[in-house]
Amino acid sequence: MSIFASENFKDMNKFFVPFVLFIGFYALAQGPDEDQLGSWYMYFWNTEFQNSNWGVQGDYQYRDWRGLGDREQLLLRTGVTYTPTNSGIKFTLGYANITTGQYGTDIDAPVSENRIYQEALFGQKLLGRLLLTHRFRYEQRWVENQDFRTRYRYNLFINVPWNKKDLSKGAIYTAVYNEIFINGERDIGNGTSVQFFDRNRTYIGMGYSLSDKLRFQLGFMEQTTVNWQKGQLQFSLHHSF
Repeated sequence: MSIFASENFKDMNKFFVPFVLFIGFYALAQGPDEDQLGSWYMYFWNTEFQNSNWGVQGDYQYRDWRGLGDREQLLLRTGVTYTPTNSGIKFTLGYANITTGQYGTDIDAPVSENRIYQEALFGQKLLGRLLLTHRFRYEQRWVENQDFRTRYRYNLFINVPWNKKDLSKGAIYTAVYNEIFINGERDIGNGTSVQFFDRNRTYIGMGYSLSDKLRFQLGFMEQTTVNWQKGQLQFSLHHSF
């Protein structure tokens, strides 16, 4: 049976249509500048080597100031993972390359960054279907025309499946997360300094499990720093293999 004729598709409409309408009204309310609704397109993947505690994971993200055609950021990140036996904790050591552009299609002055990161990730289940994941990440950053920098990040992910008790095939779920960023070094060179608080990201979205190993999400994220605040529409694909 086609997904479009299934009960799951009918259930998806009940959740996704109101959410998409909300996003549309928000976009219409934005002004014609960098404060308007932007977009992120993301692919997350992970795999584990057979009969091993080791694996590989990564994510590739394209962020646009306005939707498409005005690059905000391109991020390419990959890491090696290790999960101790019966620990429930996954450790990662990885590398990322980031290119960040300025607002405006007539401006082409990207800033490049190389980054090494370490993270620990573990999950827990509450009340039968409240799926929590905690991620702690430490970054060492080499940003173009800046001194060496570090940053600390903590993200709490919450997934709530509606028609199942997990995120197996056919699951429709709500996804929420909040991530806080804290700068390590305050002085970044050339007489420039940054705040102790770097930024906060708050996200809410809806997801659907195409299979036990492939999920997609549509959501809205509000990013806040000391100097600005911006909303962005997020499209993400989550793939395990």
